[in-house]
Amino acid sequence: MKRRYLAKDFEVSAIGYGAMGLSEFYGTTDDTQSLQLLHKLVELDQTFIDTADQYGRGHNEKLTGRFLAGLDSATRNRFKIATKCGIERAPDEAYSRTINNRPDYITRCCHDSLKRLGVERIDLFYLHRISQDTPIEESMACLSRLVKEGKIEHIGLCEVSAATLRRAHAVHPVTALQTEYSLWTRDIEEEILPAVKALDIGLVAYSPLGRGFLTGKYLRNSDFAEGDFRKNSARFQQASLDHNAALLNAVRPLAEKYRCTPGQIALAWLLAQYDKLVPIPGTKHIQYLVENAMAAEVVLDEADVRLLNDLRQHIQVQGERYSEEGMKGINA
Repeated sequence: MKRRYLAKDFEVSAIGYGAMGLSEFYGTTDDTQSLQLLHKLVELDQTFIDTADQYGRGHNEKLTGRFLAGLDSATRNRFKIATKCGIERAPDEAYSRTINNRPDYITRCCHDSLKRLGVERIDLFYLHRISQDTPIEESMACLSRLVKEGKIEHIGLCEVSAATLRRAHAVHPVTALQTEYSLWTRDIEEEILPAVKALDIGLVAYSPLGRGFLTGKYLRNSDFAEGDFRKNSARFQQASLDHNAALLNAVRPLAEKYRCTPGQIALAWLLAQYDKLVPIPGTKHIQYLVENAMAAEVVLDEADVRLLNDLRQHIQVQGERYSEEGMKGINA
């Protein structure tokens, strides 16, 4: 697996792994199968795992911890683990959430994540969403203290505006910004991506395959089982899927040209956008994990990168990417 640097002292695999779906949001889960999939990462040399305290209300971190505990020390040391805090969820199964960036909450969450992961230090610790109730400078000062205490190694932010990113970076270097970025979610290109590049910060792209849409495997809303949040997502309603197929149709000829899948084209395009960008596609299936990893070997011609860059000018994606509740704390 090729390598990339999110920061000069933070090297990860060019394709990371987003573990969220192993715990919730994408239908049923199976811990035994999930651990088998995580062990496949070792074989693929994918060394960057992304989790969060809210995924399965701690389940995802515990699962990641079980995986790490089963590795020998040399293999364990190859992995970089990123986790997050900043979102409080209702104790029941409701999706309602509150954004909390208070220093006492950040500190408590960090200690809880360390226990669930079974590690002494978190490689990359993100604020998951941004609260308007706590100045970003206060939250960053807390995270900086956790770095000095050896609890975390690097600080990250998720889904922040360019202005907030600059304010945060002035307090303590931000190693990486994590945000949704793909051929069908390109909002960051106007202000946020230029700011990331100017500050020389790494970019971690989540949902790089458009939550599966860019693989070409989901063309009907009926494809989604109950319990899969996409079934009720605006962007995955049938009218939106039919409209957005124009984007997929533009990608397919390149997949034929490069003898790969549409999903691999989508990942290769992202890798071509910035040398410090690392996508973190998630999947519950080993065959797709392998397919995603192999995208690191697909190198697009400059002309084809420009062709894909220009799609935004004449293909407008239909449907909001989150519900109103899900948009809390985004680009704050």
